[in-house]
Amino acid sequence: MQYRRLGNSGLLVSELALGTMVFGEASDRGTPENEAAKLIDAYIEAGGNHFDLADVYAGGRAEEIVGKALGARRADAVIATKARWPMGSDPNKVGLSRRHICEALEASLRRLRTDYVDVYYMHGWDALTPIEESLRAFDDLVAAGKVRYIGVSNFMAWQVMKSLGLSDRNGWARFIAAQYQYSLVERGIEAELEALCASEGVGIVPWGPLGGGFLTGKYQKGSRPDTTTGRIGTTPDEWEESWAHRATDANWRTLDAVKAVAAAHPGATPAQVSLGWLLARPTVSSVVIGARTVEQLRANLAATELKFAPEEIAALTAASAVRSPYPARAVNLEAR
Repeated sequence: MQYRRLGNSGLLVSELALGTMVFGEASDRGTPENEAAKLIDAYIEAGGNHFDLADVYAGGRAEEIVGKALGARRADAVIATKARWPMGSDPNKVGLSRRHICEALEASLRRLRTDYVDVYYMHGWDALTPIEESLRAFDDLVAAGKVRYIGVSNFMAWQVMKSLGLSDRNGWARFIAAQYQYSLVERGIEAELEALCASEGVGIVPWGPLGGGFLTGKYQKGSRPDTTTGRIGTTPDEWEESWAHRATDANWRTLDAVKAVAAAHPGATPAQVSLGWLLARPTVSSVVIGARTVEQLRANLAATELKFAPEEIAALTAASAVRSPYPARAVNLEAR
């Protein structure tokens, strides 16, 4: 496992982060505590140090599980967690108000059994709270030593840039990381966010790097999965990681290109190739991966050992290309 700077900071994170969204979840897709502990051990053994969490993951159980499993190893870990979404029925237990931010962090610290988090993300835009209030609250947490760095997730590009401008003008801590859905079958952030992050020194931390499992190659064209085959088979059609959203002609062509590259590397899997493409993107600092078993985790971690020729990366990029929206389309043409 190699380590990379997280954005324009001195913080070094492993190139693959361990996702914890289903740790402790009660559904069939959830990972029980004992299995999660095995995943954490295997990840650390492979050299991983970057743990991705959020307070809403299994209602806080994911943070509890990671905090307990890390124990004395916490000092060597980079823990990233998030706040914004509801953590109760109280109207003040949601959003990015100063009150909710401070209360949410204290609750996360208790569950994680630590007195600071390395990266604290705004998990989504809050239209009810002035962003100045949210940024100042985050900056106060940094000044208090409870948060080391801050990040952003699921903001529009203009919202990220407005936040960075306010931070610079007021001398507040600025975002060093941006967490977004990004994969060979979801390249929407390239229209504006990718260039913004490159310009502003914000490291991209992709989630959903395998398109909800589509890029593993386990699905077949024309054969809709049932509810036992994974996330795509259980997700409503209007959601991002659904069969209706993934099973498009363009995505099947992308998967064919992924399989062709995998075939040229003995033992490589489509999932490893898909992760390798993301790791080759210059703006990507660390990719969030999930796994249900230790074997699955180790297989995904092996993506860091594969070396692809520039023409292979170019072929994947071309096969998965989407038409940029205006005005990005016009700007890109003028830049050539």
